Amino acid sequence: MENKSKAVIYMLLSSLCFSFMNVIIKISGSIPMFERIFFMNAATIIFVCIAARKNKRSLFGQKQSRKYLVIRALFGYLGLITNFYSISKLLLADSSILNKLSPFFVIIFAFIFLKEKLKKQQIPILILVFLGAVLVVKPQFSLEMLPAFSGVLSAVFGGAAYTLLRFLGNKEDLLTILFYFSLVSLVGTLPIMAMNFKVPTLIQAITLIAIGLVWIGGQSYMTLAYKFAPAGEISIYSYATIVFSTVLGFVVLKEYPDILSFMGGTLIIAAGTINYYYGRRTINI
Repeated sequence: MENKSKAVIYMLLSSLCFSFMNVIIKISGSIPMFERIFFMNAATIIFVCIAARKNKRSLFGQKQSRKYLVIRALFGYLGLITNFYSISKLLLADSSILNKLSPFFVIIFAFIFLKEKLKKQQIPILILVFLGAVLVVKPQFSLEMLPAFSGVLSAVFGGAAYTLLRFLGNKEDLLTILFYFSLVSLVGTLPIMAMNFKVPTLIQAITLIAIGLVWIGGQSYMTLAYKFAPAGEISIYSYATIVFSTVLGFVVLKEYPDILSFMGGTLIIAAGTINYYYGRRTINI
């Protein structure tokens, strides 16, 4: 099997894992949110430490990169909290659509902070994304809009985290990045979790373990995907998360996205596809 085919399969498996994680988060509503985040990152820390020891790698990174690794981890942590809240309150399809706005915030942040050129062809793409987000959010200017706003915030924080990754370039190993992210998440979550800790039942404990396992699976498959092919060639397949989440939401949770959400999701996927093919054409030129 060619490396490109392997990369596509791994990215689709990653998207499937993240979609299953979203479903499990949705059905584990009685477990406090920060408790779920804590145990998920605890599982990641264990996995990363085992992998680093096996490959004889340091997890602390280069001295000049540590500040940016911590800031990146903080944005990732905030993105995780807002995404979890969005998932718990919105339809699975809607929360997945809003979370996939993050690549477009990367374009904006890279233009503002990294001084990357915003190409004129990208402007209509961003407008398309904005229209899609409006259709999914359906602004009402009330408290009922908070979960949708949280979903958009998760994409903003995710975009900031990915922009910092672009700034770091290839200076740091993925295990180091995951280590900082999980460590900051554990430290940030622990005091809040301790104030509202709920001893999980056996079923809830299994649920927490399952969240950790599918999270690690999603991260691992995504890492393998980027190992076998450049990000620009396979990132489009990460939008399969929207499709998988929509199907799982229908089959498992009996959720039915309305026509506006469907139209908004279609616009965002179309924008992502156009941006992907435009990026490939630019590289080929």
